[in-house]
Parts: sequence; structure tokens; C-alpha cells
Amino acid sequence: MATTDTLSGATLDYHALNAMLNLYDASGRIQFEQDHEATRQFFLQHVQPSSVPFSSAAERLRYLVAEGYYEAEVLNQYPFSFVCALHDEADAFGFRFHTFLGAWKFYTSYTLKTFDGKRYLETFEQRACMVALTLARGDMTLARTLLQEMLSGRFQPATPTFLNCGKQQRGELVSCFLLRIEDNMESIGRAVNSALQLSRRGGGVALLLSNLREAGAPIKRIENQCSGVIPVMKMLEDAFSYANQLGARQGAGAVWLHAHHPDILRFLDTKRENADEKIRIKTLSLGVVIPDITFQLAKENRPMALFSPYDVERIYGQAFGDISVSEKYEEMLADDRIRKTFIQPRDFFQTLAEIQFESGYPYIMYEDSVNRSNPIQGRINMSNLCSEILQVNSASEFHDDLSYRRVGKDISCNLGSLNIAHAMDSRNLAQTVEAAVRALTAVSEMSEIGSVPSVAEGNRRSHAIGLGQMNLHGYLAREGIAYGSPEALDFTNLYFYCVTFHALRTSNLIAQERQQRFEGFEQSHYANGDYFAKYIDRAWQPRTARAARLFADAGIALPTQQDWRQLRDAVMAQGLYNQNLQAIPPTGSISYINHATSSIHPIVSRIEIRKEGKTGRVYYPAPFMTNENLEFYQDAYQIGPEAIINTYAEATQHVDQGLSLTLFFRDDVTTRDINRAQIYAWKKGIKTLYYIRLRQMALQGTEVQGCVSCAL
Repeated sequence: MATTDTLSGATLDYHALNAMLNLYDASGRIQFEQDHEATRQFFLQHVQPSSVPFSSAAERLRYLVAEGYYEAEVLNQYPFSFVCALHDEADAFGFRFHTFLGAWKFYTSYTLKTFDGKRYLETFEQRACMVALTLARGDMTLARTLLQEMLSGRFQPATPTFLNCGKQQRGELVSCFLLRIEDNMESIGRAVNSALQLSRRGGGVALLLSNLREAGAPIKRIENQCSGVIPVMKMLEDAFSYANQLGARQGAGAVWLHAHHPDILRFLDTKRENADEKIRIKTLSLGVVIPDITFQLAKENRPMALFSPYDVERIYGQAFGDISVSEKYEEMLADDRIRKTFIQPRDFFQTLAEIQFESGYPYIMYEDSVNRSNPIQGRINMSNLCSEILQVNSASEFHDDLSYRRVGKDISCNLGSLNIAHAMDSRNLAQTVEAAVRALTAVSEMSEIGSVPSVAEGNRRSHAIGLGQMNLHGYLAREGIAYGSPEALDFTNLYFYCVTFHALRTSNLIAQERQQRFEGFEQSHYANGDYFAKYIDRAWQPRTARAARLFADAGIALPTQQDWRQLRDAVMAQGLYNQNLQAIPPTGSISYINHATSSIHPIVSRIEIRKEGKTGRVYYPAPFMTNENLEFYQDAYQIGPEAIINTYAEATQHVDQGLSLTLFFRDDVTTRDINRAQIYAWKKGIKTLYYIRLRQMALQGTEVQGCVSCAL
């Protein structure tokens, strides 16, 4: 029954009803029922009157193709009777949004609208149909499976995929890219152009600056000519500002620099609150690549050498970003041909914490932790805007006119996530993982970025994907388990253990079906079997009875050592289709639609406040939360960084790429606390750190911006 205003007797609108989530009732309880009513009123007051009616699925599909809304090529891959029947199945599924924000997000950000933007042409079920039909590429069985996985909430493609599939007027299916820059003007010029091209298509772009020579380095052997990395950062920031997607939002970019680059302190200073306007970087995100040697030098209180990339490349014949500084440190330190300057490593870490305290930046990539667990030949030297993509890249070479002499290998983020709670509920985790891997493989193959050939080449050669996860905290709370507890850590370990097995198995099946492996498979640790040793040499069993019961009750069998031996033998014989399989992004919008907690983080608030454009505040209750189980919904600031790091460490040992990890601190945090957390994360084998969040940063105490580039 609709809530009424007691003075006027009028039915409250859906925004007013949703806002009551933030007000306790007379007995001090959260008013969850008001959010449910807000969802119902949103459909009654807004969605239904604003939707274009059709008498049947067939009439609707014919109209949308004829009027230029849907791609006929997608539907023509199937018998028309099947397409109509699939839509009828979706309509009969009984899907419903669990929260007002989920419904609001879908209808404001995802659904197909008339060209004037005033009326809706899709329901969630119909959008899911078009995504399934697009990604299945004519395979009716796969299309039906993908539809069921999406409607059940077990699998959710990332925003660009879910938004654009099947639409005739559409953007790319991916919106996150990684590009490396070489130490020459042609590469710099091409990088700025690529940033423009990808940004105007809605993409966020991360770029590697580590290879660029430092300020004061020679140009054509003339000393003190180079201006260093900051002018390049300024050009990139201007490019992202200019290519702002028709004014819809600012372009999103990030730049990564190695900690032992001579410009590192100037790089960090660009984010200081009192930085000179000539060097201040306002909108570009910063990331720092830190090797093990930096921590060792700090521990020993030895000076930290910063090496000239120009000299390193001249002497070693390799770009600075492709060198292991930890391995070569003493050798380069003793080589008089390499110019070097020195800073104190403890001062460096202090500066790092100060900048993070002020701005939340920089992101951090622990270089040697990343490369120790990298099964692919080559070196990983950067990450993306959300710090979860970790893949090997290779340099491109250019002619004077910026055309390609040799196309290298750059990276796009082909992402989608499982909802851990629904995946566990399905009793068939293997099927869910297989469907997701096949869907994301289609995304990688369908993403032809012609304007940046190195990205297209990377997709062609690697078929790399990033299967993510979300709703860990929601699932644990639903099951009465505290985030970060021994039982929670045990479950996290075993869940990712299972997902890894089934993802590898699926990639092996695809390789067998297509008789094709990712390029470079023969040189990988998969090919020689080394990757599988940790799973074969010992049995991975539950450490707690509670975690064991979760898997037993869900009917999910843990892979045995013999299962791993058989998988190893199959992979060594037939290969893998996908170079990379897992990456855990900071899911945002898709979490709200899917009624999930973001990624594998704890919640930021029991009732999260979102600012949604001109609408103002919208309130979102944590998934599965009731007035009876609030004790299991401590927020990230209460839980603290150590429990979050421990949780991520359990998952990290199974994930071939990265996990977007934000650290949350209370108001009384010091820079020393931030340094301790960074060191603890490094010791636990964490690969990357995303933002540093202080409770005082969020004025409302609840609102944390998600990944701008992926818009996940």
C-alpha cells in the first residue's frame, strides 16, 4: 500500500519514499519497506507511463529494427521465431529490482530510449535479451544460457557491454584501455592522438610514462634539453578535457611512473593542494610502480637511486619499463654510464602518504609481486585507471608521419562480474563461470578499436578477459559471517580457488573447439605445467567447518588434486584460448542493478548515499540487510585496512591479474598509518592499491566515487 502524507493525504513520490531509508521509524528501525514502495511507485508513476507499448515481441522487434534502434545483424543470426520466444521467456522469468536505486540506475543509464530521450523502449529483461543475443553470436543454446545467468543475477556484463549490445546507435563494448609510450616524439604524439580517439568514444585510458627520459636529459646528445614527464602529463590532461564525450562527462585518464624514475617527486608534487599551477594536475589520475628494492632500501635506510631511462635504454637496449629494477639495481648502481640521482626512500614513502592523505592518489602497483605471479612471458609495467588490469604489453614503432612501422600490443579491459551470492545459490558454479568466460571472450573478439591498431592487435593476439566478482560482503552477512573473520577468509580463498579452476577449464575447452591458443602460450607457465604446481602439490581444503558447510550446502564440489592434474594435462596438450582470465574491478553501477555490494570490498555505509545528476540524493540499502542482522554490516572505515588486505590476499593468490583494492581509514589516521598499511599490503602479496579513502574526505560519510573509466 502506498505511503501517504498525513497532512495532505497525497501519495508520496518515489524520491520521497526512497529518502525515508535514511530515517528511522518510531521504534528505531530502518524503513526498508519504504524503499520497496519507492520502487513500486517509480514504475507506476514514471516507467509505465513513459514506456512505448507494443502488442507482442515480434511487433516490437520489427519496429526497433525498422526505425534504426536495433542492429538487424544481431537478430539475423537467429531464426526470428527463436528471438521472439527468447523475449517471451525473459518476460515470464519474474525479474524484479530489489531496490529503488537499482531500478533508477537502469532506466536512467542503460535502457534504450526514443531518439528524443523521452520514452523507454526496453525493460531490463529485454536489454538482457539483446546482450545475450549479441554475445552468443548465433549460438541459441549459449544465448539462452546467458539470458538465464543475467536474469538470475549470477552474471552481469560491465557497463559498456550491457549498455551497447545490439543497439544500432552505440558505443564500444569496452571503455577502458592501457597504452604504453616510448621515449620518442612519434610515440608521444601517437599516444596523445590515441587518448583523444578513445576518450571521445567514452573510454578511460591509462598510459605508461616510465620509459620517457627525465627532465634535463639530453636530446640528440645535447645536454639539459628534455623537459621530463610533466609537460606530457599536461598535454594528456588537455586531451582528456577536450575529448569530453560531447560534454557528457570529463574524459578519464591515468598515468603511471616508476618509483625509480628521476622525475618521481615532481610527478607526485603535481597532486599537492598547493602545487604551482604550471605543474598542477587536476583531473588526471596518478599511479606509481614500486619494486621490492624500494622497500628493502627503506628498511636498510640506504639512499634510493633514481636511474635515467635514457641511459638505461641506451645501455641495455630495453625500455626502462621493461627492466626489473630490483634485479638490476646493484648492477645499474655500479655502472658509471648510467646517470643517477639519490633520494631517501623513507622520505619517498612519507611523500607518498602525504599526497595520498591530500588527494587519495597515487594508485600503487607492487611491480615484483605482480610479475612473480605473472604466468605469461614478458614484463607487466603498469595498470589501468582502476588498478585491476595487469597484462604484458609490447612497444609499437612509428614512421615520421605517425603511421605504424610495427604494431605493438596494447590492452583493453574486457570485463564482467559474477554475483557471489547468486553464483553460490545456483548450485552450478561451473556453468555460471563457463557462460561468463564465453561471453567475455566474445567481447574481446568483437572489440575492434580501429582508431588505435595496437589495442586491436592486443585483443587479436591475447583474447584476454577480466572475470570479476561482487557481493562478497553481502553474501557473508546474509550467511551470518563477519567480513574479515577466519570463516570469511576461508570462504574467500575457496571460492576463488573454484572459480579459477572452472575459468581455466573453460578456456581450455574453447582452445580445443577452435584449435587455437593465445599467442605466446608456448612460452607461458601454463604450457610447461609450472602454473599448476601449487594446486597439485597440496590439497586445498577448508580451514573452518563453517566454510566447508557453505560449499556442501550449495552442492559445489571443491576441485581435487586429481582434477587439477587432469586439467594441467589438458592445458599442456591443447592450450588456453585466453591469455588472462580474471580481474576484480571496483563494480559500481552494475552492483546497484544487481543488488550487490561492490567488488569484494566491505560496504562504505549501511545506507549509501549517491548523488545522481540533477536528481540529488538517492539512498541504497546494503544487500540482504535487515533490522535483525545489522551487526554483520560494519562499514569499511570500521573494519579497517588490515581485514580488507587479508581478504584480498586470500583472493589474490588465485587471480592471474589484479584486484582493485581501496584502503579506508578513520578520521584520526596519520601518514604513518598509511605507510604501515602499504607495507602490510606488500608483505601480504597484494598486487595493486587503488584509492586511499579517509572518512573525512567523504563529506557525507558515505559517498565514494567508482571507476570513472569503466563505469562498472
